Amino acid sequence: MKVPFCDLKSPYLELKDELDAAYHRVMESGRYILGKEVEVFESEFASYCETNYCVGVANGLDALHLIIRAFGIGQGDEVIVPSNTFIATWLAVSHAGATPIPVEPDEHTYNIDSKRIESAITHRTKAIIVVHLYGQPADVDAVNEIAKKHKIKVIEDAAQAHGARYKGRRVGTLGDAAGFSFYPGKNLGAAGDGGAITTNDPELADKVRVLCNYGSRNKYCNDIKGFNSRLDELQAAFLCEKLKKLDEWNSRRKAIASEYYKAFLGSELTLPYVPEWADPVWHLFVVRNPQRDQIQKKLSEAGVATIIHYPIPPHLQEAYFDLGYIVGSFKVSEQIHNEVLSLPIGPQLTSAEVAAVVRALRQ
Repeated sequence: MKVPFCDLKSPYLELKDELDAAYHRVMESGRYILGKEVEVFESEFASYCETNYCVGVANGLDALHLIIRAFGIGQGDEVIVPSNTFIATWLAVSHAGATPIPVEPDEHTYNIDSKRIESAITHRTKAIIVVHLYGQPADVDAVNEIAKKHKIKVIEDAAQAHGARYKGRRVGTLGDAAGFSFYPGKNLGAAGDGGAITTNDPELADKVRVLCNYGSRNKYCNDIKGFNSRLDELQAAFLCEKLKKLDEWNSRRKAIASEYYKAFLGSELTLPYVPEWADPVWHLFVVRNPQRDQIQKKLSEAGVATIIHYPIPPHLQEAYFDLGYIVGSFKVSEQIHNEVLSLPIGPQLTSAEVAAVVRALRQ
């Protein structure tokens, strides 16, 4: 049996009637940008995340970038970021003109280690970005305490964590603002790119709304130098339908994660560690082993597709050569990137497919 890593067709088939109806509704409306569908989705997603405001944007990178710009962070400023994350977290800082300052992760959760943050803060530090990596919430209360002490902002990168909870609270409402991605493979995925910011700050929401629409509140009247970064009507309509299923789909992911735990507890794999205060949504199920590459090869031969999230940490990417980091600069992150392997997980993964993954990995 072949097991795909990510099946994007099955979610469509499960919601075919609803998604087809959404498509026809938008196409027949003749309104494709900044219309009723986006307004409805923004309202419903804000309610789901338990925040006051949601602004749809073009993608998750833009969501973070526009938050940073809306806070007035730019040239000469520094933003603390995890050294262990997808490069988009860093790029958002760079595109705003600021400098990303990496901090190593907690070795158990892989999220930013709050105990290491304070030593990285300087007079130039304006914000901390916490990433809820793989769908598991970071320890935001500890970060908020540091941020309050130093009067800096806390931004959540919630691109992989739609619906996750931290101490009973939804991610997206834990800091000053949060950025979400609706890339097709996310827990809440569109049929293309899409993103959003959530916040309880009305001024920030207004600034992002202006920034993402050419710097304009009224057509052809541009208050500031803005960008073109808007969630379109069709994607918003699809997302509204999928949002109704998100909690159910997340529950299915949790059930698969539980099966993996039962199967591999006590094995030579390092399994994900979940603190008692975290309620993850299992965007990814990531295991670790020093023989990762050999394991991945054998699984591929057995028909099980896996992915490495991520093979190269941001500080060793050529894009950030100018920052002067070398191998050994962030040893914890480097070890994680050398050992992690993501197993198939998703709401449409069948029991037979889960069994096939378990069987192949045990062998």
